[in-house]
Amino acid sequence: MSDTATIQTATSGFSGEPLRARNPRSGEIDYEVPTPAPAEVAALAAGLRAAQSGWQAQGLEARLAVLAQFADVVESMADEIGDAEAADTGRYRVAHEVPHMVAAAVRDWCAKAPAIVESAILEGRSSVFSDVKYTTRLEPYPLVGIISPWNHPFLLSATDAIPALIAGSAVVVKPSEVTPRFIEPLMRAVARVPALAEVWRYIPGAADVGRALIDNVDILCFTGSVSTGRIVAETCARRFIPVFLELGGKDAAIVTASADLDAAAAAVLKGAVHNTGQLCFSTERVYVDERAFAPFVDALVSQAERLELSWPDPRRGHLGPFIFEKQPQIVDDHLRDAVERGATIVTGGPSEEHDGGVYMRPTVVVGVDHSMRLMTEETFGPVIPVMPFRDIEEAIALANDSEFGLSGAVIAGDEDEAVRIGERLNAGAISLQDTSLTIGIMRDVEKVAFAGSGMGGSRMGPAAILRFLRKKALIVREGAVVGMDQLGEHTAR
Repeated sequence: MSDTATIQTATSGFSGEPLRARNPRSGEIDYEVPTPAPAEVAALAAGLRAAQSGWQAQGLEARLAVLAQFADVVESMADEIGDAEAADTGRYRVAHEVPHMVAAAVRDWCAKAPAIVESAILEGRSSVFSDVKYTTRLEPYPLVGIISPWNHPFLLSATDAIPALIAGSAVVVKPSEVTPRFIEPLMRAVARVPALAEVWRYIPGAADVGRALIDNVDILCFTGSVSTGRIVAETCARRFIPVFLELGGKDAAIVTASADLDAAAAAVLKGAVHNTGQLCFSTERVYVDERAFAPFVDALVSQAERLELSWPDPRRGHLGPFIFEKQPQIVDDHLRDAVERGATIVTGGPSEEHDGGVYMRPTVVVGVDHSMRLMTEETFGPVIPVMPFRDIEEAIALANDSEFGLSGAVIAGDEDEAVRIGERLNAGAISLQDTSLTIGIMRDVEKVAFAGSGMGGSRMGPAAILRFLRKKALIVREGAVVGMDQLGEHTAR
């Protein structure tokens, strides 16, 4: 730890090992917070579980009113929460937009929830027995656990937490140990809504706290890497609790010869370098018709070179620092492997250190193929490898040649052409005539991750709420009970 680092301690009463966090702009360890010991996680979970029955008993309308109040509080504290997330992530503009995005999401979920829940309640008469009728009840899982990632600390944790709270569950969240600063102001926001404070808690910690959380919840949502997701899934399986995994991506974009190449380059660039490429649905590989390859690359490079690092002023520029200190090494390793195998960096890369923070300029790479890690493994940085294809069949085969299947994109001369190609891609959400459109339909349309990008169903659309509700069937016989002596061949002689 640097002698000049300022250690800020959030008082929580926990007795576990302190968590120390690095500032992505300075490279210094400048934040420390105590973490809960396993017994303290268990006690906290027990308290949330005890409060959940009252939260559920309030009914949907009352819960929505509480959450609407929370949305107002978040907006009133947007600067405090945004400042903390900016320190966590090194991003200024996006960090200060997120509280408003979450507040808007809460209000939208509150508007949609009554119809979603009502649609899931079934009643009717048996198709087998005319005198049997049924109805359903929706019972929330008492305690939902969430382990959320470092690339969007507040937004991605709330993506799971808000629907769970609407469903009537209590929620405990362990954000990434890389980005713990936002917890303190967010918990102050939650505390201003007492009914919510009883059933929603964020706890700081690393893997040991995550394991303790899994040991004490009834259902788990995890967003993160494939390797950690596999461990989480196996741990949940041993407890026989449901798990929802949103894992890595290696999103492909296909650009046809008929596309507007300047517009296609703008879409690809945005999809690849927004948030310094630190998004699960970033565009990480691009396939371009060989007839359009050279002009597309020229347009992409020209646009990329106009972007600036968000340094030294965090309020200016386009690309902030890497958040996780190990990430630039991964990205640099992918670039090094590609160059050693014959690829060429046309502009950008490798990473650069400025005042302790590590940055990377938009990096366009050509001469790539699927023997390179850059084309097959999740890079999670502002790198755009571009590869030509001979015909659409080859483009589709290349795009589908991946262990990932989170999302993808097609940019063509018109919508019909894009749809025909998009229908054949093996991914859960395909943006057409643009990239990264998934974020705009998260509360509207269900989609699942294909292949190794996740499991457990959709966290989008109506399923985002309904996955936390167990369906209980109440079955009534209105006529006389049929006894064993009336069952024919089983009647005693």
